[in-house]
Amino acid sequence: MRQQGRYITLPVAGEAIRNGQLRWNTSDGWRFALVRDGVRYVIVVGDTETPSPVLVTGWTEIADWDAATASDRWDEADINTIQLRADLSEHKERQIPGRIRPRVVTRPFTVGGHRVRTGAGDGHVDCVDCGARFRSKRELCELPCGAR
Repeated sequence: MRQQGRYITLPVAGEAIRNGQLRWNTSDGWRFALVRDGVRYVIVVGDTETPSPVLVTGWTEIADWDAATASDRWDEADINTIQLRADLSEHKERQIPGRIRPRVVTRPFTVGGHRVRTGAGDGHVDCVDCGARFRSKRELCELPCGAR
């Protein structure tokens, strides 16, 4: 949950559980959603039968682009990182150069063991450690960093 580019902290997770909307139960647990400053925090909780629920995972997604860009909480790099990470996850099995191309992400974030970034007009993400280029999350997760 604390990976760069996810923007999830334990206080945000606690707030989502206490005050967020209970979304649905899936095979990985109950999902709670909380929207703040145009960004939706989704927290997945398992083992809800005990007094101390287990946080399984969490992520962010843009709920309202205008509200996110108007907020003092997010800068352009944050918003593009959140959207790029969401696009990679939503379309993980296929290449998405058209969704990568409009993003400018200069602060690397980790996906599949790679620390990636992308520039304006690039239809791929680059791993800053191994130099490999990727157009899908599947590729990021299948090729170990340093393999090229």
